[in-house]
Amino acid sequence: MSEAMPIPPLGEATAKRTPTVYFIDDSATMREVIKIAFRRENINVITCADAASALAQFEQNRPDVVITDVIMPDQDGYSVCSQIKQNPEFSETPVVLMSGVVNKSVADKAVAVKADELIRKPFQPQELIGRVKSLLEPKGATPAPLSERSIPSNALSNLFSPPPLPVSHRPVAPPPPAAATPESAWPRALAEAFTPRQPLQPHHDSSASERGSGPDFSYTGRRPEASR
Repeated sequence: MSEAMPIPPLGEATAKRTPTVYFIDDSATMREVIKIAFRRENINVITCADAASALAQFEQNRPDVVITDVIMPDQDGYSVCSQIKQNPEFSETPVVLMSGVVNKSVADKAVAVKADELIRKPFQPQELIGRVKSLLEPKGATPAPLSERSIPSNALSNLFSPPPLPVSHRPVAPPPPAAATPESAWPRALAEAFTPRQPLQPHHDSSASERGSGPDFSYTGRRPEASR
């Protein structure tokens, strides 16, 4: 099933061939959005709901660019891209893959089937139009596939890098000053710890003798009387 968008009338002086772009997606909404987006462009857009109906029209309407969704009911976009690139007649046709999930696995598969572009869904229609025009721009040269590009237009090398953290311009308060420690505290403590202490002097209690307590060993000069 396919839907062709009418081509705007061209002047007689215009001898340039109108490029044909195939848009393959099983979503009717997406097909309608793309037809409306390309309406002002001098591009013939053929929208297809499945890969089989698109591939069947290649002989009659040669594609200049093929845009296909990765996930479709009959066959995925990788298979469509692989068939186009392996066909000698259409191997130079640029292929754009669309995917709702773009990660390293998806990117590796896109490179393996020699896709020319990989775009994340959802996207702005003008972004897709810009990519299609960039693929159609070099009339005498075919854009190199992802595996041969030093700087891919989709910037796959930067696709998986984490986003930069926002720079905060809020002034940072300086940390509170640490409590000042007296310079002599530690030296004095160490000196006291290793200084030998003086022995305690015996304390003489003279109060006992003053009070007359305890036995009296004073000499009186008298002999004790013998017991009779």
